[in-house]
Parts: sequence; structure tokens; C-alpha cells
Amino acid sequence: MLDMRRLRLLWELHARGTVTAVAEARNYSPSAVSQQLALLEREAGVALLRRTGRTLELTAAGLALVEETGHLIAGLERAEAALHRVRAEVSGTVRVAAFQTAMLTIVPPALRRLRDEHPALRVEVVQYEPGAALQETWAGGFDLVVAEQYPGHSAVHFRGLDRQPLTRDPIRLGLPARGTGDARFDAATRIEDLAELPWVMEPPGAATRHWAEQTCRVAGFEPDVRYETADLQAHLRIIESGGAVALLPGLVHAGATARLRLLSLPGDPHREIFTAARASRGAHPALAAVRAAFAAEAEALGERLLSR
Repeated sequence: MLDMRRLRLLWELHARGTVTAVAEARNYSPSAVSQQLALLEREAGVALLRRTGRTLELTAAGLALVEETGHLIAGLERAEAALHRVRAEVSGTVRVAAFQTAMLTIVPPALRRLRDEHPALRVEVVQYEPGAALQETWAGGFDLVVAEQYPGHSAVHFRGLDRQPLTRDPIRLGLPARGTGDARFDAATRIEDLAELPWVMEPPGAATRHWAEQTCRVAGFEPDVRYETADLQAHLRIIESGGAVALLPGLVHAGATARLRLLSLPGDPHREIFTAARASRGAHPALAAVRAAFAAEAEALGERLLSR
């Protein structure tokens, strides 16, 4: 009989790529993971792994076992969800990954709502970069991810993860309030007016950076990027200080419009904010409750942002 815990380690090795990554995710030592995989091979009676250079690769038998293990893991999650559906109270633990601006705007009121409506439910939230969070949710590290995608930049799709939209977040030009910085900021009424002025953007390689650069190039200029940070709250502070302009999604400046000026962009671009979870866990009452709370708060916030 094959041990399910060891099968799960083999599945995670396929998902995460290295024994070290599996060990970190499962709070094991690398040697303990290797020992368990060796025991699984002994149980299976066939080679499941082969070493190529310094990496481990799955054999054909290992890949076949991983495919079946994926079905077993999904079945166990569906079974757990079925048990929770017959209980009178929503309970259990839901681990959530969320990006920064969602952590600051959508998550806090949703947690308050969940405390009031489902006091037996435990929600754990970790700030995580959306692309990595999607993969980690697919691999089982989180139950739910709040993620984003910019126009023309679809987030990676993982087989077995479903998606539910939360809100459309308008993207606008953020400029210093009049009288705060360079007089050219005050005179600007469209993106073309900012061609010679300093910008703050995310570091190269980020989808948001690529989108922002392309937006400037379509407008006919190469942006003078003087400040780089992945922290969008830092973008906001730099703009408020009178030092730069940026393309800001609505959640970033929620409640801060008195300290900066906003201009609409051609085509009214939006970023899409959504939740994703393993489809096998989707019917779990605890997960459904968390998603419902996030959706309610995101809808209310989205309506306020779109009305500005």
C-alpha cells in the first residue's frame, strides 16, 4: 500500500521543482524529504526519480504516479468540503495570499465582516506577489489568492485553479497636487504633457512596469523613470511630495485624493482583481464564506472608485 503522505511529497516535488523547495513548504529538512521519497520508491517497486546533473527528474512511472496523486489530493479536498457542509457552523482555517493594495483596502473590512458572521472561522492572510501566490495556491500552500492582472497581461493559468472576479480597478495618472512640485505638473492635462517629467514605476520585469512603459510609448515618449520600487504606497508618497508622476490603480489612492491630482487615461484602462482557488476545494463552506466577504467589500469599494 502506497503511503499518501509520501505520495504528496512526490506530487510537490513535481510542482515545486526541487527537494529544497518541498522541504521549505512542508517544514521538513531536505534529508527527511529525500528519505521519504526513497521509501516511496521502495513501496512502489519501481524507479520514480532519476538524477540528471544536480537535479532530480521524475521517471515515466513517477509522472504517472503524480498524475494519479493529483486526483487523490483533489478527492480528499472534496471529501473534507462535504464533511464541513453538513455542519451547522462555518469553521476551519482558510489561508489567503493577497497583494499589497488588496491587503490595505479589501482584506481588513472583509475580515471584520467574517468575524461578525462566522466567529468560529479562522482566516490567515499573507502578503504575496500575485504570480507567485497563484502558483503557491495551486501547489497547496494557500487555499485562496487575491490576484490582479493589468490590461494585455493575463496572469498565469494553472490547471485546477478556478477564478472569480472581484472588481475592476480604474488606472489613472497620479500627479502632485497643484503648487506641490514643478509647475509643469500643474499645467498637465494629459499623459503627453508628462514626457519630460520624472516618473516612479515598479522595477523592470514586473507586468505593471511593462504596461506603464508601453502606455507612455504609445503616447509618443520614453518615460524618465527616476524612482523604482515595488511598493505602490511608496509611489503615492513620492507623488504627494511633488517628486514624480505615476500610473496608479484606484485601490492605491483610495482615500488619498486630497493630496494628489488624478487624470483619466485614453480608453479608460482597468486592472482586473480576482480570487483563485483549487476547484476541488471550491465547495468548502469556509472558503465560500471568505470569498463572499471579499466579493462584497470589493464591490462596495469598486463602486466608490468608479464614481470618482
